Amino acid sequence: MAASGPKSSGPRGFGRPTTAGSAQKRTQKKNGEKDSNATSTVTNKVIGVSKFPGTKADVQKQGSVVFDEKNVSDSLDIKGGSGLLDKKTTEDDDLLEQKLKNERENLRRKEIEALAKENLARGNRMFVYPVVVKPDEDIEVFLNRNLSTLKNEPDVLIMGAFNDWRWKSFTRRLEKTWTHGDWWSCLLHIPKEAYKVDFVFFNGQSVYDNNDSKDFCVEIKGGMDKVDFENFLLEEKLREQEMIANEEAERERQKEENRRIEARKAAIEADRSQAKAETQKRRELLQPAIKKAVIAAENVWYIEPSDFKAEDKVKLYYNKSSGPLANSKELWLHGGFNNWVEGLSIVEKLVDAELKADPKSRDWWFAEVVVPSGALVIDWVFADGPPKGAFLYDNNSRQDFHALVPRRTSEEMYWLEEENLMFRKLQEERRLKEEAMRAKMEKTARLKAKTKERTLKKFLLSQKDVVYTEPLEIQAGNPVTVFYNPTNTVLNGKPEIWFRGSFNRWTHRLGPLPPQKMEAADDGSSHVKTTAKVPLDAYMMDFVFSDKEDGGTFDNKNGLDYHLPVVGGISKEPPLHIVHIAVEMAPIAKVGGLGDVVTSLSRAVQELNHNLDIIFPKYDCLKHNFVKDLQFNRSYHWGGTEIKVWHGKVEGLSVYFLDPQNGLFQRGCVYGCKDDAGRFGFFCHAALEFLLQGGFHPDILHCHDWSSAPISWLFKDHYTHYGLIKTRVVFTIHNLEFGANEIGKAMTFADKATTVSPTYAKEVAGNSVISPHLYKFHGIINGIDPEIWDPYNDNFLPVPYTPENVVEGKKAAKEELQTKLGLQNGDLPVVGIITRLTHQKGIHLIKHAIWRTLERNGQVVLLGSAPDPRIQNDFVNLANQLHSSHGDRARLVLTYDEPLSHLIYAGADFILVPSIFEPCGLTQLIAMRYGAVPVVRKTGGLYDTVFDVDHDKERAQAQVLEPNGFSFDGADAPGVDYALNRAISAWYDGRDWFNSLCKTVMEQDWSWNRPALEYLELYHSARK
Repeated sequence: MAASGPKSSGPRGFGRPTTAGSAQKRTQKKNGEKDSNATSTVTNKVIGVSKFPGTKADVQKQGSVVFDEKNVSDSLDIKGGSGLLDKKTTEDDDLLEQKLKNERENLRRKEIEALAKENLARGNRMFVYPVVVKPDEDIEVFLNRNLSTLKNEPDVLIMGAFNDWRWKSFTRRLEKTWTHGDWWSCLLHIPKEAYKVDFVFFNGQSVYDNNDSKDFCVEIKGGMDKVDFENFLLEEKLREQEMIANEEAERERQKEENRRIEARKAAIEADRSQAKAETQKRRELLQPAIKKAVIAAENVWYIEPSDFKAEDKVKLYYNKSSGPLANSKELWLHGGFNNWVEGLSIVEKLVDAELKADPKSRDWWFAEVVVPSGALVIDWVFADGPPKGAFLYDNNSRQDFHALVPRRTSEEMYWLEEENLMFRKLQEERRLKEEAMRAKMEKTARLKAKTKERTLKKFLLSQKDVVYTEPLEIQAGNPVTVFYNPTNTVLNGKPEIWFRGSFNRWTHRLGPLPPQKMEAADDGSSHVKTTAKVPLDAYMMDFVFSDKEDGGTFDNKNGLDYHLPVVGGISKEPPLHIVHIAVEMAPIAKVGGLGDVVTSLSRAVQELNHNLDIIFPKYDCLKHNFVKDLQFNRSYHWGGTEIKVWHGKVEGLSVYFLDPQNGLFQRGCVYGCKDDAGRFGFFCHAALEFLLQGGFHPDILHCHDWSSAPISWLFKDHYTHYGLIKTRVVFTIHNLEFGANEIGKAMTFADKATTVSPTYAKEVAGNSVISPHLYKFHGIINGIDPEIWDPYNDNFLPVPYTPENVVEGKKAAKEELQTKLGLQNGDLPVVGIITRLTHQKGIHLIKHAIWRTLERNGQVVLLGSAPDPRIQNDFVNLANQLHSSHGDRARLVLTYDEPLSHLIYAGADFILVPSIFEPCGLTQLIAMRYGAVPVVRKTGGLYDTVFDVDHDKERAQAQVLEPNGFSFDGADAPGVDYALNRAISAWYDGRDWFNSLCKTVMEQDWSWNRPALEYLELYHSARK
């Protein structure tokens, strides 16, 4: 066979990504460096070698006598250890052993000679011995130089690696052998992890024999296969990740310890400075008292003995007739020391000195007093009774009495000690405060983690009527059984069900799993099941179901596919880059619920390790105090004007503020201008231009309501083919009552569309702007931000509380609410109403509910205002009427008051939300977070989140929830009465049951934990 390949060609394996490093990256090593894979003799000649991480490699030169008798014996000793002779063996045994070795070597030579002849006859220029290669053994690789591109080269080397060039690279020098023909060879050790060895030959420089660009390879028998090796690499990577994680954790611990030490030093300095300042202040205040202090006042008071010191017991005499207490039946001394530094610390009753036959007694009385420790001055007044029982005082004409302590400590020593005492006191206060704060933070973190864990479990269990797994939490590296109930899907009644799955959102390196026919579950239910092994590098399990092995009808969850998270793997889901383009954002420019959603949804998705940016108009009415690190970013021109871009952080989110110099957003408002449609249309186009010019390539553009709806069609018309190819558009409808035309156009162009609750999605499905697009339209319930609405960390509440102490916390909040609003303090049911006063919110039902609550001897607190002056005036008149007739049980606060809203949620027993329509509603969700029971009308998101305690047990159970409130159907007085009467009766009739209901609603998670997961599924679906 002719020699193959041009002399300049390199090995095909070069340039491949490998675990150990690219085979192209060869470096030079010093002579004589030993290699763990080498068994041949090393010479002094310097040869270029490869260097793979984790593997030593060098070039070894075999001597010309490598196969003489001595070297063969040594080689066999190395291979089998058979050359280690027992010292007790006889000389004959040694000779016999040597003879056997020679025979084995002769046999080996004959086998190699035969292989050489056979391969030469066939034109094969390479073979290995032994022919069957096994792991963890040595082999000899042979090359016929004359048949190779290296036939004229004096140096012949082998360079390779194992397992498709992915494991343990090597470079060896070949030596001319004793066999007939131009055969060269070297020894090579096969590692136990190998299933294949890949290699090329070269001259140590640029001339290669790479088997006609296919590289040489030899299969290895009896060891790992490719899948085993992949798993081995994953396990190695997992161990490496664990080690790196531990090292990183240790570094973070050290950093935290250093931060703590530095903070401690700063705290000590601050406390010392404060102690010094406060001591100096007290010293200055005490100086006037020292100046006024005397030893005695003639005919008024004196002390015996006159020469006393701190901690002595003395008698303080007082002339009763000298002042206003001459006619008092009792005399009391109310005292302190050092200008009352510790307040009232001495209380003694005086006795008539005449009873002691004192020669000085005429109208003199005295009291025995122990001089306080550290006293420089004693301070006191006389009174006709004990503290809180006295009416008449002698306070030395409002100057108090002051007596110097004769044998007192020097002032410098005293104030030095006081400063030290103050410092220790401040240190202890700081310690207790820090411990309390740390304990609270730790508890908050535990509650948050527990809530997330519980929510994920409920999220998985909520699909149990269709699909679930055992174990429920899928573990990487372990088998999992998937259960499927076709009766609730499009596959109902099909004779066969086939499972089709993969991992990592259908992108796993091993590709999809083979279709598996599912078998009946063992529990006798309508579920079928199958089992799959989860690879170590899985972070998501993906699957669909069909009725045939090769296709047929599919259940793919309405185009979303089924996806379940995998835990414990070595791979993490790659982050998405999501950009929200919106005109409202809490708390910097909030008008309605849209602003809350933009901020809270973004935070929740960011917490799941995805990348979030928000593009927002730079209104002149922004609340800049909520923007951190606001800095000028860049400027660009578009639409005939310069647009300045600012960047800052809002609630931990990255926000780009667009500030067009044409004044469109210098109007002092968000909405309310005649050209609002033009303003926001300009903003949408400017936002897309900013992304294009700034080189952004987001995965998802998320736009909201009519105000940023133009994003969807402007993007598709002008930007899809100009650098934003991979981007997909998701559009959310918050309220269909506004901007129907823009919403309809956005529905046409968006890749996916959502609205803020499943029921509202059904309610608007028949709308002409929605109905043509139902295939891509989904309802996802909104959530609330649990860090903003958190009764355990709410500074507006008198007592922080969790579900464990909800009764105590709500009782304290109710008492403060009643006191603050001037209501009767008492144990009465309180109905709270927090709303905008519009017809949508059911204002006629609100009025009726107020009177009905009062009839049931409850209290009502309403907080809200009306954009319509007529409605506002109507409620002002109602407030005045209630103030006159039920002033102790009703209060209407017709304005916006954030602190009061928190207090109402905490202090109210019930929160009433009787909306005529409500796309989602946040009021009922916040109420439950604070342990207030919602009373709602069945519409939109109110129906999706409130489950009636009497009628919705099964519906709640399907969502893995418990009933949590009271609801009604109609939009009339009997409807609201039905729910409100049951609620108030439950409060009166079963307080223990009601308290447990408050605890239940508090424990339910209405945050963005679950909606964020659903939005992520939607984002991924949009990218398919």
